Amino acid sequence: MSKIEVDAIDKQSGSTLTLGGSGTAVTLACGATQTGFGRTGTVDWNTTPKTATFTAVNGDGFFANTSGSAFNMNLPAGTAGAIVSVADYAATWDVNNLTVVPNGTDKIGGVNTNLALDTKGQSVTFLFVDSTQGWINIQDSTSNERAASFVTATGGTITTSGNCKIHTFTGPGTFTVCSVGAPAAHNVVSYLVVAGGAGGGAGDGGAGGGGGAGGLREYKSPVTPYTASPLNGNPGGTEITVTAASFPITVGAGGAAAVNPPNGNPGGAGNPSTFSTVTSTGGGGGFGGPGNNGAGVAGGSGGGSVGIQGYPSPTAKFAGGAGNTPPVSPSQGNSGGEGNDGAVAFTAGGGGGGAGATGTPFTPTAFPTPGAPAGGMTGGAGVTTEINASSVTYAGGGGGTWNGDGTEGAGGAGGGGNGLSNTPGPSHPGQSGGSGTANTGGGGGAITRCAPGTTNSGAGGSGIVIIRYKFQ
Repeated sequence: MSKIEVDAIDKQSGSTLTLGGSGTAVTLACGATQTGFGRTGTVDWNTTPKTATFTAVNGDGFFANTSGSAFNMNLPAGTAGAIVSVADYAATWDVNNLTVVPNGTDKIGGVNTNLALDTKGQSVTFLFVDSTQGWINIQDSTSNERAASFVTATGGTITTSGNCKIHTFTGPGTFTVCSVGAPAAHNVVSYLVVAGGAGGGAGDGGAGGGGGAGGLREYKSPVTPYTASPLNGNPGGTEITVTAASFPITVGAGGAAAVNPPNGNPGGAGNPSTFSTVTSTGGGGGFGGPGNNGAGVAGGSGGGSVGIQGYPSPTAKFAGGAGNTPPVSPSQGNSGGEGNDGAVAFTAGGGGGGAGATGTPFTPTAFPTPGAPAGGMTGGAGVTTEINASSVTYAGGGGGTWNGDGTEGAGGAGGGGNGLSNTPGPSHPGQSGGSGTANTGGGGGAITRCAPGTTNSGAGGSGIVIIRYKFQ
């Protein structure tokens, strides 16, 4: 290898000086600098991210990481042709801004003031033109192409709310996760799992207890903002972190109505709903009988009981069916209401339990005679959540009945069916208790058969499963 040492190289003739030949690279030695060529309009990128206030250097590009906090980029003193670039390293400028500060009396776009960069994923290039306009933004990109960092999935009816996808299952299906996100917190999903409500009880000459609502379980992931129900299981509940897999979904059917004659019958139990490791239990049926008495059935929420004067003692009561059976935390439901306490001369049933409250017990407001008022028997209220981007109440208990004309128990808010006494008369044209509303898990209303003909209580409402996650 030969070596030439000179102080200057100049052309011999013409206006072009050629260094090297075709296919030959001309390289400056490491550490050497050049002057006179000018810039090509690009910068040399510094790949060590900045995490605190710094001063930019002419000709360099910087990555600003504001994930920890906002900070400043101080521009160098402006000279014509100076160039600086900066990019949003962690896509967090929308949360923590990067503020660009001019040097002294230099201007940015003709104004001597700071500039806040607050667009997620933004990158900008500033070129100093002159003292009138100062630094001018000659290139601005708000695209931020990155590898997928969120869950993608299929199944159910899919809707969007802000940055969240919502999958709603009103029947059996499969929630299939095609890819997971990063960081791991993006893979923790929100869910609502509501089981089928129970049917109300049917009394033949007696009364019926309201059907219990289906169990309700909810978990709100911190990355999916919405207003959850009081039964939100975060913290302390069952967290579900999805993987790239298929998750079978079961949506419980409502319990069957009870039919008269020949005798009174309890309502059918609701069926469970499931998602991954979470199971919500079907509602417990309301008691029904031919002038009889007995306890409600346990379940996600319990069914109402029925009582009759003097049995088993003047003050004894049969308990409503227990809720939250089997027990989970937070509770998935409440107990049914108690029927008549045996102190008055009529048979009466309590309301079915709901996700938010116990069923209301029978409470005579006057010593009952036909047509006298009676109170209670209302189904327990459900709970309200906005997991599907609108405010919806689920899992109300069914209303109970008594064997006197007059007041009947209303269904609890959240799809509970009304109770009905079919004593002949214009105020009682129907022949069945009110059914729980489909896909709410509401309990069915009870019926008292005091007139000829076949009657039935209300069936329970079917359940629902809703899954919500961040997708962008």
